[in-house]
Amino acid sequence: MTPAKRHAISVNLDKCTGCVHCLTACPTQAIRIRDGKARVIDRQCIDCGECIRHCPRDAIESHTTSFSDLQRFAYKVAIPATALYGQFGNSVLPYEILYALRKIGFDHVYDLSAICELYIAAVEEFLTEHAQPRPVIASTCPVVVRLIQRRFPTLSGLIVPFEPPREIGAKILRSTLPAALKLKPEDIGIIHITPCPAKLVSINHPATMKKSYLDGAVSIRDIYPPILDILRKKDDTAIMRHLFPDSSMSGLGIGWSISGGETRSLPKFRTVAVSGVQDTIHVLDQVESGLLRDVDYLECMVCPDGCVGGPLSIENRFLAKSRILHLAKKAGDKSVIDRSEIRTMYRENFLSFQHPVEPQPSAPLDADPAEAIRKAGLREKILQRLPGKNCGFCGAPDCATLADDIVRGLADIRNCPMTWKETP
Repeated sequence: MTPAKRHAISVNLDKCTGCVHCLTACPTQAIRIRDGKARVIDRQCIDCGECIRHCPRDAIESHTTSFSDLQRFAYKVAIPATALYGQFGNSVLPYEILYALRKIGFDHVYDLSAICELYIAAVEEFLTEHAQPRPVIASTCPVVVRLIQRRFPTLSGLIVPFEPPREIGAKILRSTLPAALKLKPEDIGIIHITPCPAKLVSINHPATMKKSYLDGAVSIRDIYPPILDILRKKDDTAIMRHLFPDSSMSGLGIGWSISGGETRSLPKFRTVAVSGVQDTIHVLDQVESGLLRDVDYLECMVCPDGCVGGPLSIENRFLAKSRILHLAKKAGDKSVIDRSEIRTMYRENFLSFQHPVEPQPSAPLDADPAEAIRKAGLREKILQRLPGKNCGFCGAPDCATLADDIVRGLADIRNCPMTWKETP
């Protein structure tokens, strides 16, 4: 994926049969069926991956960083999402997975669990200092951020103003590695290992900074086979433990890859954790209506059960969740971070957004307010003529969306086969 491309998802037209599975699954009405093939509307897509999850033909493809792209860096660093720890058998421990990443070509591997704990400690400081407004919404899921920008723009100001752990970890490395290695910053590639296509979009086009501290994102699907090959050999166990001691990993941070991982670390506050697209939309609807003002912190993850349910994961999410819970329990709840250091980073704005999340609401029906009002009335009249079946035969996800497309000049009422009898 080139930096100019704003999405990590595309349709393989050779595989697409024009079924409506992706159409009905998309939470932002970003897909249409035209000429028997699915088409993605760029301005509405949030790269959530629901279309990938629901396509029965594997026709929806995700574009992430390839291994060949990494060869341009003299020194390569991997920052794996903690969801990676749940992708292998119960006998496989995190230090073995991190060591395997070293063996397949990364010069350095950075465990993110402690940074997850660091993030939530900063959130605790923020909630203590800022009594209102409520609820504060987590910034960790890039799809939730984009969903809020487009579908719930009035909630943009409620997003906690901290970069997610993957960016914080990369920023720490950017501030230390060049001098330590005597390398130019551009010679060091920092790569996120991700279960989610939206992470690459957030790297290429970050919502809250001029430029990401990360250089790319490799999917768990792509990196799983070579890691598995290394794990099967079970060699160098002593070296593995020396490089990645269990004592340095945060049980609280490991648990972040499942829904409720963040809120578990905020016992002093009233929190709510929600996962899955439809439940997330439902809760954000309630926030927009002012119904959750007594909640301090809202953790939203678009993938079911959290990052372990990401569309670029390999393992059954229920098994992955079970393994993460086992690993988090094994690591324990003992903190591995220095609270005084976190307070310093917080005060110095090291963790903060460079600029707020900007709302990106849907384009109005017309730039002229009077004409927009006229078109809105026309849209209602068209909707009354449509059957209300929401069947998808027209190529739009529902009748309301078809009416909107017609008014915008993107479709015709004859797209609906149930209106043919009344159409000359």
